[in-house]
Amino acid sequence: MKTHVRDYSLSSIICLVFMAFILLMPSTVYPSYFQQSSESNKFQYVEFKGEVVDERTGDPIGSAHLTVEGSNISTITNSDGEFSLKIPADLMNSKVTVSFLGYKSKIVPISSFTRENTQIRLEQAIEVLSEVSIFKAKDAKKLIRSMLDKRGENYFGQPVLMTAFYREIIKKRRRNVSLSEAVVKIYKQPNSSAKKDAVALFQARKSTDYDRLDTLAIKLRGGPFNTLYVDLMKYTEFVFDLDNVDEFKFSFDQPTKINNNYVYVIDFEEIDKSLPWYYGKLFIDAETNSLVKASYKLNVDDKDVAARMFVKSKPNKAVVYPIDVNYHIDYLQSNGKWYYAYGNALLEFVVDWNKKLFNSRYTLNSEMVVTDWEDYTNKEPKKDWNYIRPSVVMVDDVSGFADAEFWGSNNIIEPDKSIQNAIEKIQKQLRKN
Repeated sequence: MKTHVRDYSLSSIICLVFMAFILLMPSTVYPSYFQQSSESNKFQYVEFKGEVVDERTGDPIGSAHLTVEGSNISTITNSDGEFSLKIPADLMNSKVTVSFLGYKSKIVPISSFTRENTQIRLEQAIEVLSEVSIFKAKDAKKLIRSMLDKRGENYFGQPVLMTAFYREIIKKRRRNVSLSEAVVKIYKQPNSSAKKDAVALFQARKSTDYDRLDTLAIKLRGGPFNTLYVDLMKYTEFVFDLDNVDEFKFSFDQPTKINNNYVYVIDFEEIDKSLPWYYGKLFIDAETNSLVKASYKLNVDDKDVAARMFVKSKPNKAVVYPIDVNYHIDYLQSNGKWYYAYGNALLEFVVDWNKKLFNSRYTLNSEMVVTDWEDYTNKEPKKDWNYIRPSVVMVDDVSGFADAEFWGSNNIIEPDKSIQNAIEKIQKQLRKN
């Protein structure tokens, strides 16, 4: 019996585990009701595109962070290692730091970027770290307690207004059937505050191809909240906190470096496996005991329990259950403090229909990267913003697609090849109409 009662009903919305199944509805592409603001059009910037690759093999490096020095502007590479980075005109003399786990960080002058084909090559970090004197912790559980105890002082201690890009994809097998994207404003509360973060839509677009969904339309509840609440340092109640650390087993793995900082690597898993249980890796800064990265999963071998957690509604003739649930979180550092920088949630579901020989598999992936932020101490969120609730369904509440200039000066995650193909098909269809 678990001694720490986790509110799975709430985490079902928060951790990208709440999905609604409804009968097929007709598909229509509507014009977007989010228009590019005149203020954004007046904003002068230069866009650079390129890729981050392994220096030795030339293989693309996905999820590498690019951060503009002297600013809070950042972005991340897509699964093909490609990036799009929009730089304000007054920062053209700055430098960009490029970093990824297991590689040496690289500082590149913006003056060396090209508009379309910048290639940044990262060198693998092969330093043997086990004997480095900075690794002083000997008890993994004590290190975790220290990490949780310091989550107020090691991270931003004041409200921050973040600009972020969110993308949500639903696939049937390998084909995209639904795509939602948004630039959002996040009123991010400090870890020490019990207040929840607020999210407002700034720009948004979507398209859904119901023809590929057979007789089932899959909808994901939560939108940007699904990636926001993966933040283990803000929302400790959904995995572990100081009150339930003893319900987990922790052990050291081989240490590493991230952004040229020495990092402990901790493996963890829940001890009681009577219910779906969490396990994964934590990457903890050796100097400050701050969590800087985490990759973790929810074991869903118990199909019946997992289905009750994840599925809101479904047809009586369908058996629906998750088979893979993955979460990922990255933090970046500014002036000695860490902050939420990237969240990703990836789920795979199986749909079994009675009297059908083959089942269907669906993948739901949502990710969000913080592209800019500002200190919002003693300020309140603007009342006229388009705020959304954690129960938002992006494919219902967002309309339309637009041209390549839709995002204006906002940084986004460059679409990977499969997403780019889907967008091009949507745009061709719009032109025909």
